[in-house]
Amino acid sequence: MQPILIVHGGAGDIPESRVAGKLNGVKDAVRAGYTILQNGGSALDAVEAAVASMELDENFNAGYGSVLNLRGEVEMEASIMRGSDLNVGGVTLVKEFLHPIKIAHKVLTDSPHSLLGGEGAKLFALEKGFQPIPSESLITEHAKEALENFLKHGDHGRTEIGSPDEGGVGTVGAVAVDAKGHVAAATSTGGMSGKAVGRIGDTPQIGSGTYADDNLGGVSTTGHGESILKYCLAHSIVKLMESGLDAQTATTKAVNGMTSKLKNTAGAITLSKDGNVGVHFSSKRMAWAYVKANLIFYGIEQSEILEEAYKAK
Repeated sequence: MQPILIVHGGAGDIPESRVAGKLNGVKDAVRAGYTILQNGGSALDAVEAAVASMELDENFNAGYGSVLNLRGEVEMEASIMRGSDLNVGGVTLVKEFLHPIKIAHKVLTDSPHSLLGGEGAKLFALEKGFQPIPSESLITEHAKEALENFLKHGDHGRTEIGSPDEGGVGTVGAVAVDAKGHVAAATSTGGMSGKAVGRIGDTPQIGSGTYADDNLGGVSTTGHGESILKYCLAHSIVKLMESGLDAQTATTKAVNGMTSKLKNTAGAITLSKDGNVGVHFSSKRMAWAYVKANLIFYGIEQSEILEEAYKAK
């Protein structure tokens, strides 16, 4: 099978000033992951690499650049799923590590459990050799400004948190099908600016933020976390594909269904087991990119599909 990888960089009210950075970031991420697939690597390793690339990029709300809770702290979460056996790994309330997605991958491979949080996630990460860093080193000026704006105005409904001029960071995710036909999906986020201490969103919860099944396909979601988890958005899309819908139709139907029922916006990227693509968002914008036939297809506006020649990193 011809391998394929798709990524997203968050759905929401992304201001014009942040568009270029997000598009460059998703294209860099898709190259990072697709290089692994080209070299015969697994879908699981490819989605981790793509997400880890965006965890380093302050244009996104994951890893470095994560938004802050009401106490001014970073609390991150991530999940990853392997479609061959439905094995999963998730972490939440992570504070002192740059790459939550890498810790989540270790939970999948090295733990009898599926989701670890807080102190337990930290102890596990240290046991597995991850090096802690000062939490303050993960905080950007954009994250500080976003929290200040939230404290002044309050807005629990925003999916891209920040002022109209300075906001525009977003949850990140990736889905891949490798040359052996195996499917994997991964998602990582800093959550919602101004969230309560200890708040856990959709991202680490399998079926909400992430889902993958070799027999059907994979999904990563982004948007209003509380709505996504109530709707089990990722699993809803996969179940629609199981009923016979193609990836694009299933993604569109589920995202619009969630928005209609719960009155909040979201976005999702989907790959069927055969590598067919689904991209849809009910928000103003969502950055996304995928590689197919030596081309990068990408966009951020509604109904926008741009393309350029693929060049490996």
